[in-house]
Amino acid sequence: MDEHGLEEFRRRWQEELAQAQALRRRRRPEVGERRPRRPEAGARGEQASGYLALAQGLLEGAGRPPAPRPGRTDRRDATSRSRSPPDRDAAEPAPEPVPEPAPEQAELVDQLIRDLNEMDEVPFFDVQLPYELAINIFQYLNRRELGRCAQVSKTWKVIAEDEVLWYRLCQQEGHLTKSSISDYSCWKLILQECLAKEHMLRTNWKNRKGAVSQLEHVPDAVLCDVRSHDGVVIAGYTSGDVRVWDTRTWDYVAPFLESETEEEEPGMQPYVSFVRINSSLAVAAYEDGILNIWDLRTGKFPIHRFEHDARIQALALSREEAMVATASAFDVVMLYPNEEGYWHVAAEFEVQKLVDYLEIVPDTGRYPVAIATAGDLVYLLKAEDSARTLHYVYGQPATCLDVSASQVAFGVKSLGWVYEGNKILVYSLEAERCLSKLGNALGDFTCVNLRDSPPNLMVSGNMDRRVRLHDLRSDKIALSLSAHQLGVSAVQMDDWKIVSGGEEGLVSVWDYRMNQKLWEVHSRHPVRHVSFNSHSLITANVPYEKVVRNSDLDNFACHRRHRGLIHAYEFAVDQLAFQSSLPVCRSPCDIMAGYSYDLALSFPYDSV
Repeated sequence: MDEHGLEEFRRRWQEELAQAQALRRRRRPEVGERRPRRPEAGARGEQASGYLALAQGLLEGAGRPPAPRPGRTDRRDATSRSRSPPDRDAAEPAPEPVPEPAPEQAELVDQLIRDLNEMDEVPFFDVQLPYELAINIFQYLNRRELGRCAQVSKTWKVIAEDEVLWYRLCQQEGHLTKSSISDYSCWKLILQECLAKEHMLRTNWKNRKGAVSQLEHVPDAVLCDVRSHDGVVIAGYTSGDVRVWDTRTWDYVAPFLESETEEEEPGMQPYVSFVRINSSLAVAAYEDGILNIWDLRTGKFPIHRFEHDARIQALALSREEAMVATASAFDVVMLYPNEEGYWHVAAEFEVQKLVDYLEIVPDTGRYPVAIATAGDLVYLLKAEDSARTLHYVYGQPATCLDVSASQVAFGVKSLGWVYEGNKILVYSLEAERCLSKLGNALGDFTCVNLRDSPPNLMVSGNMDRRVRLHDLRSDKIALSLSAHQLGVSAVQMDDWKIVSGGEEGLVSVWDYRMNQKLWEVHSRHPVRHVSFNSHSLITANVPYEKVVRNSDLDNFACHRRHRGLIHAYEFAVDQLAFQSSLPVCRSPCDIMAGYSYDLALSFPYDSV
């Protein structure tokens, strides 16, 4: 495009813009007069049609502006023709043909035309707001209110369906929190799919629709302890074996985590006392005081080994960080790796009594913090500091323990002449003082869940066979459920349901908003571990006795009755499409697993 063509295009553009501004000023209403309706995008497109015709003429290489539109005279062109001398115009040679514009210039002209037609102001009642300011106003609306605003007008519909608004709604409601706004093209549709999946999962939970599988056991061994984290399960056995399953991939052939203990006689390895797991580490404590730490990302051999002089009585592992705490005899030790990755003792504390429960406080920053209960003493253990007593009442031992980032909750058993009833005490870790005294039960509180509960709520289990929902704002019991035939041994809750396990081996699922039991399953041994998320549930039944009965007989029913069970329930919709609801249909021929809770008796199928 030559200079003459660009100058002519610029002159016509300024003229059209000045005329449009003058027309807008003439149409502006007087004081008290109702403002006329703003023209829609089609009217604004007609206003810019002159620019479009001019740009097309320039792109065609005509070297002159296009003909004026019908019903409109070009006064400036007529004036310029009258002022030019006729002899000079005749003497001038014919203009040379204008070369075709480059593709970059064509894109610039198209972009300019689109910018002229783009909406720059939004009608907002009786004022005109910029588009960015309207987006800032609409960001405070929820999805229901955005849907109503989209029905007001075409302009509001464009704003209410902006990708930034729906991306923020997805992030606020907890969907695809690790995604960026450029990962998907329509975030409104993505949010609808996430809500539909969430509704389907909740329906499957209520109706018990899903796939249930029994994790493969270790032959000639009894289950000692089970823990899980985000679908990854770890279990320890009396044979000294430690196994890990990843239930997210439906690969139930679990690898063994090797130990560095070398015994001359097979089968003489000490029992596994405790196991813990998080997203990257697996920890196991043995009866002889040995502690093994594995990195799940590197292999099946331990990366660190620590030895105590006596049996390990309590074990804790941080859920987010690489931090381990152990209690043996009257000593509590904290371990974590340095900058080079080598594990070392970060802090060591001496307590007055044997430790019963031990937990690591999450999100403590540089220095680790742990809570330990030893009889009627509750200790606050901070690295780079000595052990401090958080709570002490003579003759009132602690019966359970759980911690969050800012609070600690533990059950207290009331004894002595002045009986006040068994309670749960909630302490503030920052102020180190008691915030609430909850409950007044006859039985001992055996389990409490504070970390996984919704804000201002807490759930607990008691030996009086009841599950209680506590309101931390009013220090009252919001709900009490008669859940089990014996004492409650494990409990967890979320925003609408409670899952509890009992000493009789019963796992119950409750909708506490309706005060209604949804379903239950039963096994022989007490439920020692319950863990669930939105789409899966892990339960473990650990026997009291750690002795294998009739291990020399090839009798599956007799052996299964005494070794303990681990069940994995999957309620995700995408897993049900190709997985059978009966675990027997996924069992190979060499595993004689044939029990289903939906059928009284079934037989193993071929895996071909």
